[in-house]
Amino acid sequence: IKLTQEVKDAGGLAIIGTERHESRRVDRQLRGRAGRQGDPGSSQFFVSLEDDLMRLFGSERIARLMDTMGIKEGEVIQAGMMSRAIERAQKKVEENNFGIRKRLLEYDDVMNSQREVIYTRRHNAVFGERIEVDVNNMMTDFAENFIENYRGLPFDEFKVELIRQISIEPSFTEEEYDDLKDPQLAEMLLGDMRSALKRRAAQIAQQAFPVLEAIYKEQGDKFENISIPLTDGKRGLNVPVNFRRAIDSRGLEIHKAFSRVMMLITIDDDWKEHLRDMDDLKQSVQNAAYEQKDPLLIYKFESFELFRQMIEKINREVLSMLLKVYLPVAPASAAQNGAAAGGAVPQAGPVQGQQAIPQRNRPDMSRMRTSRNDGPVPPGANRAMGGSAAADGGRPMPAQAEKRVGRNDPCPCGSGKKYKNCHGAA
Repeated sequence: IKLTQEVKDAGGLAIIGTERHESRRVDRQLRGRAGRQGDPGSSQFFVSLEDDLMRLFGSERIARLMDTMGIKEGEVIQAGMMSRAIERAQKKVEENNFGIRKRLLEYDDVMNSQREVIYTRRHNAVFGERIEVDVNNMMTDFAENFIENYRGLPFDEFKVELIRQISIEPSFTEEEYDDLKDPQLAEMLLGDMRSALKRRAAQIAQQAFPVLEAIYKEQGDKFENISIPLTDGKRGLNVPVNFRRAIDSRGLEIHKAFSRVMMLITIDDDWKEHLRDMDDLKQSVQNAAYEQKDPLLIYKFESFELFRQMIEKINREVLSMLLKVYLPVAPASAAQNGAAAGGAVPQAGPVQGQQAIPQRNRPDMSRMRTSRNDGPVPPGANRAMGGSAAADGGRPMPAQAEKRVGRNDPCPCGSGKKYKNCHGAA
């Protein structure tokens, strides 16, 4: 504040405080507004024993002392003892606030370590870096966890559970399942998953590449990206794929692009849910102080368990989608009509005098969309959730396991006896 000569002659700025702040730094900043750069000025603070700062820190003791000294109500007290008492109260508040901030920082450190892991995976999914390595790590972790969690089941139930989660059947036999150790079974299961993933990518590429090649020959130089519909039978996604890379890789780029999109969507959804769980955990662990336990220690253990479960869920969901995904197919007549309308699927009719060859189901590429953008299409831009592809007749329905009848359940024959005493006696 630049002072005029008139203000300087009058004594400069005068700072009047109606109370003392709980932080000495704020008081000093306020005092510093007067007398800056050699200008004249003064500051005066008024404190009441009923102020929050004095009431919480020793006001009763000071009040008794004032009564002993015979100080009357409303009389001004100017003593170094009062100033020192106020300073000690401010120190206590600052130490308490410092402890609170330090405690919050320790809680935040737990979240930061988890955030670094998730953000690294998400960065790889966004920019396509190390996507194959991340998928391979997911398969390795899933194989080890699956063997560890379901090894105790009978072999038939073990196979059914594996089919239910990722739609593959193990290559090892029941004897190997009983005799081999967990690391050996996990390695065999990992090999099965890698083979299934390659077959799935090759199958999608084989179906889509002829149509992509036909489009590229006619007008490939006009488009940067193309949106390809993919589904797992429950939900569908329109996956943006770089047109040139899809042609150069003969369609294998489609499954890779789908891996990026699926990993990004799954990480975002599960991470948001995990953050809500962590907030609830942070509130609930505070009650541990009543049991003479350290809430921070319990928070670290429980948050690690929540993070481990979230990682397993991400791995399971991503692998399930990668191993179940397929290209929606349409009947041959629909494919012919789509070809006649858009020219994307050229077909030739049977030559006269020859037996007509039955038409096979072709990939339904009528929903393919192209983009003229110079840059890549954002992974979530063409996201379309729906289950219409599941109704297509071009893919067989998945096998369903019948419900097992318990030994003490009523017999299904209707005799009224328990199953173990009726048809289950054998």
